[in-house]
Amino acid sequence: MEFSFSQILSVTMILFAIIDILGSIPIIIELRRKAGHIQSEKASLVALSLMILFLFLGESLLRVIGLDVASFAIAGSIVIFCIALEMVLGLTIFKEDALETVSIVPLAFPLIAGAGTMTTLLSLKTEYATQNILVGIILNMTFVYFVLKNTARLERLFGKSGLNVLRKTFGVILLAIAIKLFRTNTGL
Repeated sequence: MEFSFSQILSVTMILFAIIDILGSIPIIIELRRKAGHIQSEKASLVALSLMILFLFLGESLLRVIGLDVASFAIAGSIVIFCIALEMVLGLTIFKEDALETVSIVPLAFPLIAGAGTMTTLLSLKTEYATQNILVGIILNMTFVYFVLKNTARLERLFGKSGLNVLRKTFGVILLAIAIKLFRTNTGL
């Protein structure tokens, strides 16, 4: 079991881009406005648990339904590509129902640990050591917790323009990640 700083950094940045917690601040602000309170600790812990669970059991679940990790990674790269297009172009491809209360369901799943995150975790397993992925998950969830606790401050700090720039920047990074995942798992 060997930790690699470069792998941890890569995994952390990839997960940071796909989770896009900074780009989700406007959604979180709206959820907080509707519900009055965000359960930061609960949402962070549930998302962390889901991600770790899927990291270890995701492949087994895929085998049960007759899929291999490479096929899932290719499908995931397409999902990540679509999410990135949303971020860069301001499109809405994936529609989510707006719920009246902030709880585990809209915040931890699918906002933080959604399909794109789960797909990315399995894709990362094809290229990176599991222990380095775990460290990347923990670092990201620590940052997610910080953001959830400080959403109002971050909204004032970045402003609408700053949040839009961050969202578009991470969208371009996600496009590159999607293309890399596709190429790696198709042999192109």
